[in-house]
Amino acid sequence: MTAQTLSPTLGRTGLPRGGFASAPVWFVFGGVFAVAWLLVELDGGDFMTVGNLQNMAVRSVALGLVAVGQTIVLIGGSLDLSVAYTVGVTAVVASFVMQGDPDRMVLGVLVTLALGVVIGLVNGLVVTGLKVNAFIATLGTSLVISGILNALFTNFTGSVPRAFQGLGYNAVGPVPVSVILLLAVVGGAWWVLRHTRFGYHLYAVGGSEEAARLSGVRSARVIVTAHVLCSVTAVLTGLFLVSRLRSGAPWVGTDGGYDLESIAAAVVGGTALAGGRGTVAGTLAGVLILAVIDQVFNQYEVNAFLKTLIRGVIIVGAVALYALRTQRDEAGL
Repeated sequence: MTAQTLSPTLGRTGLPRGGFASAPVWFVFGGVFAVAWLLVELDGGDFMTVGNLQNMAVRSVALGLVAVGQTIVLIGGSLDLSVAYTVGVTAVVASFVMQGDPDRMVLGVLVTLALGVVIGLVNGLVVTGLKVNAFIATLGTSLVISGILNALFTNFTGSVPRAFQGLGYNAVGPVPVSVILLLAVVGGAWWVLRHTRFGYHLYAVGGSEEAARLSGVRSARVIVTAHVLCSVTAVLTGLFLVSRLRSGAPWVGTDGGYDLESIAAAVVGGTALAGGRGTVAGTLAGVLILAVIDQVFNQYEVNAFLKTLIRGVIIVGAVALYALRTQRDEAGL
């Protein structure tokens, strides 16, 4: 039995069902963008300026990078609640190692990437080896990281050199470097999911881990790899944030709420919490939808509690719609 027969999300070609599965989400993004543009323009603001579009794009980078990794683990039927603390520890360690010295930039990046791999390995091995539920396993990892961070660091520490700050502030023409990084990560993840054996197996494991295992797929290896990739994307977010802040602090990840926000963006983008279904292109659209909504909220100075309420309604509505669509697909309607 081949990987393409293991999951209902895989079509005849072995690729995830629906090459344009994310198209509906992008149509929704287009509608949200058009409504936001109209509201701001009617209020006398300038929505379609280069500066405003650049600002929205850059504000999408941090969440977008984490959400790509979160999408990968969700497709495999797992999740990662430790990403926010991984972002925080990355920012602190990178800043501490670099100490403002350009000659230490490469070392700082390599150390944080290695740290991300270790965190991902721990999460994956606890989930697969000890058979701990992913929610509990990654929550436990986040508490461990939180304890270490709070014990060793209480405020901003170290600094990154001016050259490294280019990641957060430089641009190639009108396109910020950080946005290019996000698009590169999305493109790389898309290629991995669509054109590699790991991608096929990930959808298969998410669709039915038992069936995948019985068919010869090393499901444990797939899940561990997914967690490593997720942690690496969280590291990239931490590096981006510290390039913007110029120095790292323990709370930069938790203040951004990247654990739940990344899950929300993936779900809004069409990724199933049960696993086996989702695309990184859809997740990118979900991130942009949330970014546009935030921009309108900020324009009208909406109360923070009301913003949270509206975002919650949007997320619940998205989950309900995708659940209904899945039921219709399974019923053959």
